[in-house]
Parts: sequence; structure tokens; C-alpha cells
Amino acid sequence: MPFASLQRPVSRRGFLTVGTIGLGGLTLADLLRIEARADLKNYAPIEAKADSVIHIFLPGGIAHQETFDPKPYAPVEYRGEMGSVATKIEGERFSDTLPRTAQVADKLTVIRSMSHGEAAHERGTHNMFTGYRPSPALQYPSMGSVVSHEYGPRNNLPPYVCIPNQPNVYAGTGYLSSSFSPFSLGRDPASAGFKVQDLNLPGGITEPRFASRRNVLDAVNTYFARKEKSDNIDAMDTFYQRAYSLISSPKAREAFDINAEPAKLRDEYGRNAAGQRLLMARRLVAAGVRFVTVDYGGWDFHSQIAPNMRNQMPALDQGFAALIADLDRSGLLKRTLVMISSEFGRTPKINKDAGRDHWPKVFSVVLAGGGIKGGYIHGASNATATEPERDAVGPEDLATTIYHQLGIVADKELMAPGNRPIEIVDGGKVVKELLA
Repeated sequence: MPFASLQRPVSRRGFLTVGTIGLGGLTLADLLRIEARADLKNYAPIEAKADSVIHIFLPGGIAHQETFDPKPYAPVEYRGEMGSVATKIEGERFSDTLPRTAQVADKLTVIRSMSHGEAAHERGTHNMFTGYRPSPALQYPSMGSVVSHEYGPRNNLPPYVCIPNQPNVYAGTGYLSSSFSPFSLGRDPASAGFKVQDLNLPGGITEPRFASRRNVLDAVNTYFARKEKSDNIDAMDTFYQRAYSLISSPKAREAFDINAEPAKLRDEYGRNAAGQRLLMARRLVAAGVRFVTVDYGGWDFHSQIAPNMRNQMPALDQGFAALIADLDRSGLLKRTLVMISSEFGRTPKINKDAGRDHWPKVFSVVLAGGGIKGGYIHGASNATATEPERDAVGPEDLATTIYHQLGIVADKELMAPGNRPIEIVDGGKVVKELLA
């Protein structure tokens, strides 16, 4: 079944195949719910180029100058004290914080002209997770929750997972039902004796007893469902169903078992938070998870940016380069879209505390795989990394492009509270230059 199969209203012919979709097959009630939430527009189908997304979010606002957009010829007060390294893209350089990533740059697209107007952490984070500017009237859903809404589970796995936890409120469901919330691991995969929270049977509960409890709970749920209908009841039912599927499926439990990975591969990624989180993300998309958000580090360096970057970047550089190489070796990179983002960049000039402050006018985002070009730099900042010099890209354009690669029509309307139709993304365009 193509990844884009549920993006449009289901036809009568869909009854013939709908039973093969999702968690244990769709019932007639499931089908009616899909049609009820589908927009009435006649959307043209989009061929999906990606089956999954790994979104690596670097909270705090990582400096573009000290990562993917160094300015080696700018005055020292702009370029900072970091050097730069050659990449596998002819004539292009990354900061010397990224020597390993520079060697896989032929698999990457770097957008050096991301731009928005929100210098506050919360508002910038909202932009990058939803493709929308914040609104006092409505909280918008994250890309992961939209993907969960549009496609649902695959292989008895949650459609949307956060590693190790949901990083912020804007990574959640917004106005969508809470049943589209992310599943969080609860612990860092790099921790000793790592196990995913709530994924094993409680002590003393056997498989037959577990099944018996499920039957009782199903009867209780049916009784209350007849008495009252609400988002909370529907969402709770969905969570129970997914929890049962996870706990009762050895294959699903195995997907979260990072200890099953060869020691050599775990070493390649790095035995640290960055490396093991990224390895877990690769393991999950290989098993069937549609959208994985990985949260790593804190990059709000208002002071001493150079030593802080030297301390925190090596693990990310190693883990990210290993992730791209691993996905490429296994053939998964072709259908897995990888993205590195942050809420904004940092000020052009080094401040009095040897750091950089918030700067949303221009910053960098990295993409790879999932039908995205490799070895490509899109747009440019000016000579001092102050503003876009050409081909500015907004969060709505980035989100629209991501959805396009997943086979989702970005201007499709979903239903917000009060039966208000709201476009998945408003006003964005597909940045065709990014596409392979």
C-alpha cells in the first residue's frame, strides 16, 4: 500500500483494500472516521518519495556560523575563532566543528537561507515544528502529529516517536486529537540497562492474564463509549489499542531493543547521548515508524560559544555522519528524509561575553535522503551571515516541502475545534530546487 494512500478520501473501491492498512486492519467505523475528517476538496495525488522522517532538533538556537555556514573571510568579530574544513561539495566549507559530517556532505542539502521573524525560543520552536507562526487563537499540530493523523501506525509501531521524550509542547498534537501524540521512550538510549518505559508486561502478569485483562477492558470501553463520546475517550481507546499492540508484539518490542545492534555499529555512532539516540532513530524507521524526532543538546550559547561548541559538537558530528553513512549503506536513505533544525541562528557579531545572541533573520537547516538532492547548497547568507542574500526559505516552505516528499498535500484542510477547516500549512511552497 503506497505511503500516500490515506491522504485522500477513501473511495468505495477502497473497501477492497482498506483492511490491509494499519493496525490490524481498518473496520468500517475506522473507514467512516477517515472519511469524516477528510477534506471535501478533490486533491490530486502526490507520489511519496519518503516513507519516514528523522527530525534532529537542536534546541536553543544553534549558530550557523559555527556549523554549516562559516564565514572564513569575514572580520574576526563576525567569523569568531573557529576555523573551517573542506567538504565533499566542491568549493564549500563547514565549520571545523564538523569534520566527519563534511565527509558525507555529498549526501546532504544545506539550506543557508532559512529565515523567520521570531527571536523568542518558544515562538521560533513553534515555527520549526509546525510551519506556522504562533497564534493566540489556535495551537497548531507538529509535523509528526500530522503524519500520524494522515497515515496512522505501520507494523504495529507508533507512527510518531520522540527520543528520548517529547522535547516541547510544539512537538505535540496542537488542535488535533491527543490520540496523535508522540510515543516517548522515557529514557536515554545511551543509559545503562536502557529499556523503553511501559513496553514490558508488569511483574507477575502472564500472557494469558494479559489477554484476559484486555477483554475486560474492551467490554468496559464499549459500555462507556455508548454513554459518552469525546476526544478524551476516543484518544484513550486509541492509546490502549496501540499499547496492547506494542506489548503483545515481539517484533514491535524488538524494534526498541538497541542492545540488539552490533557493538561495532554502536561504537561507530558513538557511545553517548547523540550517537545512541540517532542509532535508535535509524532502528525505528527501519522497523516502520513514520516520524522520529530526536532532541539533543542545548545550544543557547550567549557566552563562550567556541569552547561550548568544541565540547558539545563532536558527539553530534560523529553520530550524524554515522547515521547518514548507515542509512546509505542499508539503502534506507533513499526513502528516509533526515532533517537537522533549530529554532533560529545566532547574531552576526560575537558579543562582549564571547558568545552570540538570538538571530532569526538567517540560519541553516540540513536535509538528506527521501528524494532530496545530495551535495547541494541552497541559498546563501550575506558576507557577515546577517540576512539571506538569495533564495530565502521560510518555515512554511520547509514544512510544505517535507509534506510533499511524504505524499501529503500541504494545503489540505483538517478540522480544528468548532469544525473550523485549517490548512496543514498556510501559504507555503514546495522548494523544487531541493528535490532530486
